[in-house]
Amino acid sequence: MEKKRKRRLWKWLLYTLGTLIVVIVGTTWYVNYYIDKSKPQIEGEVILEGIDQDVKVTRDEKGVPHIDAKTDADLYRAQGYVQAQDRLFQMDLSRRQASGMLSEVVGKSTLKTDKFFRTFSLRDAAKKSYDGYSKEAKQVLAWYAEGVNDFIKQAKKEGTLPYEFKLLGYEPEPWTEIDSLTIGKYMAYDLGGNWDMLAFRHWALTNLSPDEVQELMIHYPDNAKAIIEENLAHTVKVSGQFDSSLIPNEFNGSNNWVISGEKTKSGKPLLADDPHLGLSTPSVWYQMHLTSPTQNVSGVIFAGIPGIILGHNEDIAWGVTNVGPDVQDLYIEMPNPDNPTQFKYENKWEQAKVRKETIKVKGQKPVNYKVIVTRHGPVISNLAFKKEKPTAVFSMQWTALQSTQELQAVLNMDRATNWTEFEKALRDFKAPAQNFVFASAKDGTIAYKANGLIPIRKRGDGQFPVPGYSADYGWKGYIDFDKLPTVINPENGYIATANNKVVGSGYPYHITDFWAQPYRYERIVRMLEEKDDFTVEDMEKMQLDTENLYAEEFLPNMIHSVEKQGKLKTVVKLMKDWDYQDSISEGAPLVYHLWMLNIQKQLFKKSMPADVYDMMPGKYNIADELLRQAYKGKPGEFVDKAGGVDELVTKALQETVNEIKESYGDDLTKWRWGDYHQVVFKHPLSSASPILAYLLDSEKMPVSGSKVTVRAAAPDKSGIVNHGASWRFVADLSDLSKAYHIVGPGQSGHLKSKWYHDQVDDWVKGTYHETVINGKISNGYILILKAK
Repeated sequence: MEKKRKRRLWKWLLYTLGTLIVVIVGTTWYVNYYIDKSKPQIEGEVILEGIDQDVKVTRDEKGVPHIDAKTDADLYRAQGYVQAQDRLFQMDLSRRQASGMLSEVVGKSTLKTDKFFRTFSLRDAAKKSYDGYSKEAKQVLAWYAEGVNDFIKQAKKEGTLPYEFKLLGYEPEPWTEIDSLTIGKYMAYDLGGNWDMLAFRHWALTNLSPDEVQELMIHYPDNAKAIIEENLAHTVKVSGQFDSSLIPNEFNGSNNWVISGEKTKSGKPLLADDPHLGLSTPSVWYQMHLTSPTQNVSGVIFAGIPGIILGHNEDIAWGVTNVGPDVQDLYIEMPNPDNPTQFKYENKWEQAKVRKETIKVKGQKPVNYKVIVTRHGPVISNLAFKKEKPTAVFSMQWTALQSTQELQAVLNMDRATNWTEFEKALRDFKAPAQNFVFASAKDGTIAYKANGLIPIRKRGDGQFPVPGYSADYGWKGYIDFDKLPTVINPENGYIATANNKVVGSGYPYHITDFWAQPYRYERIVRMLEEKDDFTVEDMEKMQLDTENLYAEEFLPNMIHSVEKQGKLKTVVKLMKDWDYQDSISEGAPLVYHLWMLNIQKQLFKKSMPADVYDMMPGKYNIADELLRQAYKGKPGEFVDKAGGVDELVTKALQETVNEIKESYGDDLTKWRWGDYHQVVFKHPLSSASPILAYLLDSEKMPVSGSKVTVRAAAPDKSGIVNHGASWRFVADLSDLSKAYHIVGPGQSGHLKSKWYHDQVDDWVKGTYHETVINGKISNGYILILKAK
């Protein structure tokens, strides 16, 4: 009897196991089949309803689409179609985030994000901007949307939508012109913000001593007494009000430089550009080559937008870095206790605009939300959805919320043939403000312009929130286009920018007092001064340079501080032997970068709530200046509270060593920067589960460089490099039939594509690919978009 029972049990177990295997195999097969089915078609023919004449799309060996159309109408339609083939889910997620519509497809977890972006009013600004576009630019937007929608209709009909839509259980809505402009406004948000600095300074004024507040300022304004008094008299709650995870990365920036023919081997200019943004799967950039009877232009564009924003055509090349001016001001607004949508202005209650929004939320009822907009801009404090009635709130004035026409500038830049035409196109590029560098193949001109809307204030210089209830404050205009910083054919033969200070003391207008740390710029200049026969290979090598001038400035004094304390002798020796290269094989960069972070914590963390510390912008700049002054014999309040500079530096090093030992062991000869500093290109869905992370993210790879080296690679708190050179570009103006690129992690957004993560290794090792614009593409994949 017992034997029969055991036999039955074994049969049941075998049957169950067999069933499970069949289910697993079947599910795996189905998932694999579905994912394969959604791969973009890159060869053969596709009939499109929207185009007038056949268009040829050739993808080269790196997946870069070269679109050859007989008309501009078909060119932009094809651009929309091809972008959607490779990046539709990214495009949809981008428009949803910028518009505050993520919760509709994700659920309540993104409700806070949606409220934030509804308040920041990017989509509303895009609608205002659309009205200011020319008829021709509006037509381009419409053509592009037609192409995207051709793909959406086709993919829905054939069941080949990207697999991410299936995972989240929804289908994309038709694409609109406003969607493209909203994504453009998001880039202005990502690159053009200083509101968090103003909010932090307001908190500091109302919570710290006057001496401590002065130390937190790079430049303390002499004439700010009245503004400071107003901040002290009308306190706005800061702690607990803002989500620091939604604030753009403070290291958003870039490197660019251009060299005249006098300093190159070919006798023609060389130009290099590498924008520093978040690193993700897929890349923020999409590389393309567009050809029609009116243009032949190659470079990159944000997925979801027509044209080419950075790159070259047959005559010119250009690149950008972020200027980083003060283009956001906070106003202290006084709400009416009896009507919180009214605000005091010149001793009268003024009715604000109330924009009623409905946020759809997956799995639950829609949420009604109000955005309140004063004469200055949207109220960004939590007045609209908290029960308490604050006596003062912040509103925000921002250049990007004006009607601006950046796409119009892009379309004209793509067709420009010389500096005069290019500079004219820049008149429409207003937000975000960018440092444009330019080179011409025909006449050898090299040029630079800090371009965009930069406010001129009635009073103050934008370093603190100002009274919104007084007509004495506000903007009285913008720096005139012809007075923006400009350089043409300088005598030294080169122009370089790296988010550094671009104006001297004699410049009559305020841009900002909070420039990036100078180390990338200084290193670029050093290299540019070394020779007069530069080549493409030299430019590429410069973009990969890992020399750390930050450590060169501070480390000798820091070592001396520790030696005076007589501690950590083996670590001190390690640091003394360092060659200042942020190399993956060395231990010193690991010590130095974590050391500087711990110095910041020692200086500031105990003085403020945790969320205010997380939000605090410019920790590096401020800590740097405090160390400089301390080593000059002028320690301030923060350094004194930390026990003096020697105690501060030594204690921070001890904490650093303890942290490293906990993770990497006691043997410092085995410490490696590359064990901590590793790049991962993460997919937006990968955080949902370890399985998705395994499938969708790139593998971890050790990478040299850091946030302060020309080879930009900034890590998060865990050491994962998630920010850096999102695109590397070099152009030789002696032969603009080609240029050299790296787009990490790759061109495609589809995980089964050969171009999904094929440039991760290239990004780490610095292997550039050549992209041609003369039609000579070998081993290309040809897709013909057939007119119906």
